[in-house]
Amino acid sequence: MEEEKIEQSIRPSLIEEYIGQSEVKENMKVFIEAAKIRGESLDHVLLYGPPGLGKTTMAYIIANELGVNIKTASGPSIEKSGDLAAILSSLEPGDVLFIDEIHRMPRFIEEILYPAMEDFTLDIIIGSEGSTRNIKIDLPPFTLVGATTKAGDLTSPLRDRFGIVNKLQYYTEEELTNIIKRTSKVLETEIEDAAALELASRSRGTPRIANKLFRRVRDFALVEGKSNIDLEVTKKALDRLKIDKIGLDETDKELLLTIIEKFNGGPVGIESLATAVGEETSTIEDMYEPFLIQKGMIKRTSRGRIATQKAYEYFGKFKQGSLF
Repeated sequence: MEEEKIEQSIRPSLIEEYIGQSEVKENMKVFIEAAKIRGESLDHVLLYGPPGLGKTTMAYIIANELGVNIKTASGPSIEKSGDLAAILSSLEPGDVLFIDEIHRMPRFIEEILYPAMEDFTLDIIIGSEGSTRNIKIDLPPFTLVGATTKAGDLTSPLRDRFGIVNKLQYYTEEELTNIIKRTSKVLETEIEDAAALELASRSRGTPRIANKLFRRVRDFALVEGKSNIDLEVTKKALDRLKIDKIGLDETDKELLLTIIEKFNGGPVGIESLATAVGEETSTIEDMYEPFLIQKGMIKRTSRGRIATQKAYEYFGKFKQGSLF
């Protein structure tokens, strides 16, 4: 719970405080301002991209900028039509409804959501078999903000009902450095510029990871009696946490070595790979694979995952068939 409180405290609340995602941010400023000028609810917004890039933060910022309340839910938690009806009927005009992991929402719930998104009406069937009746409930205008790590898993009818679609990208080292410095001010723990850059370079382009690592490095600095976070304690802490120079952790390395050594570099299917390393397929696809692809360490093909030349070079291994 303490970690959650800290997470809330370091989360920006206004769009001007939001670091990175410049194109998304600038476009959202326009859309929000236009909605306010017209006195209408903002069009529905879909945010997608790997975990930890700020989708939830952006949803809260949208609500703050509009000056409305936000209600939150997750796709898997909406199991019955009554669950959705309870959430929607509690909304005030203009409110934001944020649904995380919206790709995991049951299909029949999606179909109830369509008229709510398009016409602000809720059509539900109540009663037991043989004595059912249809009830139509008018809803106040609202903005649905959906977040997903798997935009491809959304059905076309649902995806098409979002008027604003934004893909969140991995952050640059400069952006992460600025995020870390902002976090250090909020948490009142000074960090040296070189230490912030070192932390940023090992944070996988992801603010959530940068902030998590900052808190762990802060622990090391505190125990060592340091008044601030310097480069020495940062390197020591990250090495102890087994986070390497480019942000790879032990699981990343295990995945790559498994493809290289057990499957001769691939291709290997995701199920076989998951079984070999003892991870869920969804964990590999959501948490590890996007970063490894972005770093050019693996390729995803129709036949499976393949370790690239860069992956072999990282481990000092020779790839069969390579000229070098």
